[in-house]
Amino acid sequence: MPSVASADITVTSPEQMRDLGRRLAKLLRAGDLVMLNGELGAGKTTLTRGLGEGLGVRGAVTSPTFVIARVHPSLGDGPPLVHVDAYRLGGGLDEMEDLDLDVSLSDSVIVVEWGEGKVEELTEDRLNVVIHRAVGDTADEVRHVTVAGLGERWGTVDLSVLSA
Repeated sequence: MPSVASADITVTSPEQMRDLGRRLAKLLRAGDLVMLNGELGAGKTTLTRGLGEGLGVRGAVTSPTFVIARVHPSLGDGPPLVHVDAYRLGGGLDEMEDLDLDVSLSDSVIVVEWGEGKVEELTEDRLNVVIHRAVGDTADEVRHVTVAGLGERWGTVDLSVLSA
């Protein structure tokens, strides 16, 4: 499935990564799937913290590595955030449902770290977010983030607002 929208963003600090998450949250709605990929320590959970802040959800957003998934209910009338670490999952909708989440996936914003090759069957419409660390001695905090919207849902969304 080809990308229908994309944006490339350079982030130079954890604070900017959280801010990117807050901006991205403004584009999300219930039923959206966001797949985060990048090496260990790239900033996937930091971005998700910003998403949680932007969505106005309850609870501290931390890596769900050992529990696999956490549900953060909305403090307002927005959708809950389901934060999944798929690193240890074999993949697929069946395994997501086996997690016994107390929310409907279609009523939530689902963020999946390490989801590539595992959760694409959840929906044809998704955001792929790839975080690359810059290379070099002075580039410890620099990340290059590519956000690509796939499917009809993202066909009319202007992802360039993420670069602002």
